Amino acid sequence: QVQLVESGGGSVQAGGSLRLSCVASGYTYCMGWFRQVPGKEREGVAVIDRDGRETYVASVKGRFTSSRDIAKNTLSLQMDSLTPEDAAMYYCAANDNSGSWCSLYRARFWYWGQGTQVTVSS
Repeated sequence: QVQLVESGGGSVQAGGSLRLSCVASGYTYCMGWFRQVPGKEREGVAVIDRDGRETYVASVKGRFTSSRDIAKNTLSLQMDSLTPEDAAMYYCAANDNSGSWCSLYRARFWYWGQGTQVTVSS
């Protein structure tokens, strides 16, 4: 069982930046960030595999950047030009399915962090 611990959420004004981090306790292949607002489905934001191949949801392309440090078992999400629509609970997610396709599909991930809140004021 892999434990994921997120950090870095907070409040920012529109146009500002935040950086989220996630530390994994064991081996992971796909890692990613999902977000959820009350009453809506959890949405895939960015995923990355161990070779650094990234996938982003269209709404964050060009504004968010995901990166991994394999040696440290960490995942980061740099979020720039934030808008109120980015406000959500952000979750770190992972799987240990080596060689799998790392998509934004929630069901492909079975390890989840507790979430970190991102608030963006207009």
